[in-house]
Amino acid sequence: MYVPKKIFFTKGVGVSKEYLASFELALRDAKIEKYNIVTVSSIFPVGCKKVSLHEGIKELKPGQIIHAVMARNATNEPNRLIAASLGIARPKDKSIYGYLSEHHPFGETAQVSGDYAEDLAASMLATTLGIDFDPDKAWNEKEQVFKMSGKIVNTSNVTQSARGNKNGLWTTVIAAAILLT
Repeated sequence: MYVPKKIFFTKGVGVSKEYLASFELALRDAKIEKYNIVTVSSIFPVGCKKVSLHEGIKELKPGQIIHAVMARNATNEPNRLIAASLGIARPKDKSIYGYLSEHHPFGETAQVSGDYAEDLAASMLATTLGIDFDPDKAWNEKEQVFKMSGKIVNTSNVTQSARGNKNGLWTTVIAAAILLT
């Protein structure tokens, strides 16, 4: 059974005349271009320890298959604002899994995109924990309810945003959570 024991977060941006090359450059910027990435859904595993990018990369070998939760967005429209965000929500009870959420919007700043992704992850976790909240409230109001419940210990986000290249080159942004055994 494969249950990740460690997780690290990274983000990057790449610009190129080719769509695929801009993605490759975003992976390079995020320091994960040397690996074969398999995307997975959005569960923060029970007992999984967050480590730094530097510490996580040291455990990997070029060509290795790695599992990642990834948000990705791209544009070749000049000056178009894009973002890729991962929201992270962890429960206080370490025997319960947490949530990661992916958000990849157009026209949102990094702050707005990151807050949305964080809200989404926290809301998904809150529903599994039975926390009563109004889903139509603003994130800052829900965040207070979640934290006051004592059941959600930590929420955060990892976000990369960029404006489309002024000359119409492909611009790609990524935010990723890399899961390690």
